Amino acid sequence: MNKHVGATLESFFEEIGELEDVELLTQKKLLADKIQQAMERKKLTQTDLARAMSTSRTVVHRLLDPRDTGITLSTIARASKALGVRLLRVA
Repeated sequence: MNKHVGATLESFFEEIGELEDVELLTQKKLLADKIQQAMERKKLTQTDLARAMSTSRTVVHRLLDPRDTGITLSTIARASKALGVRLLRVA
C-alpha cells in the first residue's frame, strides 16, 4: 500500500525535507508576478524600473526571476517605491 495516498502535497514535501524550499519558491514566484503586473500597468520596461530604482537591469532581472530567492528586502523596498505598490505584507 502506498503511504502517500490521501496525504497532502504539503505533508509530502515536509516528509522529504523540502517544504521550506517549496514555500520560499512559491513566495518568490508570487512576488515576481506582482512586480511584473505592476510594470505592465505602468508600461515600464526592465530598464525603466532599474533607472527608477537607481540600480542595474541585472538586479531587476533577479527580481523577476521566480527561482532567484537571493534578493534583499532593501531591493524589494526600492522596487515597491519605484512601482508605487506595496509588495510585502506583514501578517
